[in-house]
Amino acid sequence: MRAVGEKDAGSRVWTVPNILSFIRLALVPVFLWLIVEGEDIAALLVLVVSSATDFLDGYLARRLNQITRLGQLLDPAADRLYIFAALIGLAWRDLVPWWIVLVVVGRDVFLLGLGVVLANFGFGPLPVHQLGKVATFCLFYALPMIMLGEAFPAVAWWSQPVGWAFGLWGAFLYWWAGIIYAIETVRVIRLPRGTAPVQSDTLEL
Repeated sequence: MRAVGEKDAGSRVWTVPNILSFIRLALVPVFLWLIVEGEDIAALLVLVVSSATDFLDGYLARRLNQITRLGQLLDPAADRLYIFAALIGLAWRDLVPWWIVLVVVGRDVFLLGLGVVLANFGFGPLPVHQLGKVATFCLFYALPMIMLGEAFPAVAWWSQPVGWAFGLWGAFLYWWAGIIYAIETVRVIRLPRGTAPVQSDTLEL
């Protein structure tokens, strides 16, 4: 028989907002497969559904007072996975160069290493930086703009340049935020050992 605390924790996992987040994550491989197969219209529709569930789970979490730590971790993780899936799928079709994939994925691997360093010194993730949010926004919307031009050639004359502008600017800001994170990591690990760990509500930066 589970303790009351364990039962409450389990019920907090299976809230409606968290279930929507799990659905969003489950659509990632579908999204990737559609892009690789060149089904850009269907892939865009999946992305629209994903964005709708993202908005809905955030709204319901606030409205129903069901904000959980798990939900705060799932949302930015899903954003990352959709960005990675779009990059890999488009690179597979030679629509974007592989070096962009390496730039974006390499930055997150870099941050993962910094997170390990922080953990070794007894600190949690650093607070979200606004620059990281802007970078993620740029990348999250740049790739669908590129896909839009592939799905509907008639709009490619404006969607492709806009997509590339957002993508290149987003990749630059992505690493800029990563450098800020590295500087903050160095500052934090030099703090006295008795200092309280720095906490973050999400994994996003």
